[in-house]
Amino acid sequence: MKLTGYSVEDQDAEDIRFIQLAEISLAASPAELRRMATFFNNAADTMERMGDTYDHEHLSDRQPGFDDSPHFVVFRTT
Repeated sequence: MKLTGYSVEDQDAEDIRFIQLAEISLAASPAELRRMATFFNNAADTMERMGDTYDHEHLSDRQPGFDDSPHFVVFRTT
């Protein structure tokens, strides 16, 4: 597993520069964590079903209530 991301300051830049992260911290409610867990489980199921054709999924596209949250994207590891 790899963690990558970019800063809030860079989010509107034309060329976003992803950096590798050593740690992430989630400030979330129990309900948000449960919805994220559902997203992770569903993404894992989809990843297994699609195999090598799986690319990525966005939390905000799959779970309600995350439209105004930071982008959370799951990619298949290579």
